[in-house]
Amino acid sequence: MKSVTTLVLLLIIYTQSQAQEFIPLWPQEKMPNSKGLALTDSIANERVYRVGTPGMYAFFPSSQENKGAAVVICPGGGYERLAYVISGWQLAKWFNTMGISAFVLNYRLPNSPDLNQREIGPLQDAQRAMKVIRHHAQTWGIHPDRIGVQGSSAGGHLAAQLATNTQDVSQIQDAINGQAFRPDFAILVSPVISMKDPTHAGSRKNLLGPAPSAELLKAYSLENAVTARTPPCFLVHAFDDPAVHATNSLLFYQALLGKHIPSSLHIFPQGKHAIALRNNPGSTQLWTELCERWLVEMKMIDAEVSGK
Repeated sequence: MKSVTTLVLLLIIYTQSQAQEFIPLWPQEKMPNSKGLALTDSIANERVYRVGTPGMYAFFPSSQENKGAAVVICPGGGYERLAYVISGWQLAKWFNTMGISAFVLNYRLPNSPDLNQREIGPLQDAQRAMKVIRHHAQTWGIHPDRIGVQGSSAGGHLAAQLATNTQDVSQIQDAINGQAFRPDFAILVSPVISMKDPTHAGSRKNLLGPAPSAELLKAYSLENAVTARTPPCFLVHAFDDPAVHATNSLLFYQALLGKHIPSSLHIFPQGKHAIALRNNPGSTQLWTELCERWLVEMKMIDAEVSGK
């Protein structure tokens, strides 16, 4: 009996550590930019190497702790893979502790053989994710004007694209299509921003191909894409990041300043390209607390849950 009880407890713990639901983004046979190939997800070592079904892993806080905000999380991985645990599920659970609903995006990678146009595939899925959440906002207890995006590394580039892009590349004819795709805030951790040197060469090659044109390089260097409609942004980077130079965050913040977008930039002395939730060196450990206070300051979440 004791062993049975232990097994049941382990099963409960395992179930609670997973997403509560996987939500496909596109109706069958209506996914844009697709050749119609039947692909399956390829997953190994907590990384997704091929996405067959674009969708979101949903993590909801309890109804008593729900603060009515939501965030789409774009995992990093150099546009070659998705580190969906360390820069996805773990962050989702942290957002839940703040009463924020979190949706980890399983987005198509540019190297997918199913894509007709490689560079717009990830953005199409990110825009659609925002529309899906807004469409279900009332059901899920979410304010449609408190939905943001978070991304790390190359996922930060995708999150910044979602925050700056003004063209709807996710249009299909269905009931969800009319929803707004622009996020209300963006949280960028060690983000790839520029496609010009110094940049993360792997992300540039994987997204734009081995020999991108000057026009593509400019269009996907997101310091050029900030407009007056870009939402407030919170940026975190490490001075000693050897993979994605901190200049990326500086360029983006300078562009935000130029458009008078209220934002916050934190470049910590240590952390390299491994800024995580916990066990960060020195003052880098403070980034999560600063981020939470910023979300309160931006009025995306309330300081206390009403009715507690």
